Amino acid sequence: MKNRLKILRAERDWTQADLAMYLDVSRQTINAIEKNKYDPSLPLAFKAARLFALNIEDIFQDDETINKN
Repeated sequence: MKNRLKILRAERDWTQADLAMYLDVSRQTINAIEKNKYDPSLPLAFKAARLFALNIEDIFQDDETINKN
C-alpha cells in the first residue's frame, strides 16, 4: 500500500516522533508505514485522515488502485 504520510508530515515540519505522538503509536510504526513495510489498521488510517483533514484515499492507496491508473 502506497501512502503520502511522509510528504504530509514534512509539509507540517513534523518529525516521525511528532506524528507518532499525534496518532498514539510508536515512531517505529510511523517509519514502517512510510517505508511501505507495514499497512496501518483501518482505525489508524481513519485517525490519520482526521489528523490531516483528508479522506483516507487521499493518504493511502492500495496497489490495485495504483496499477489501474
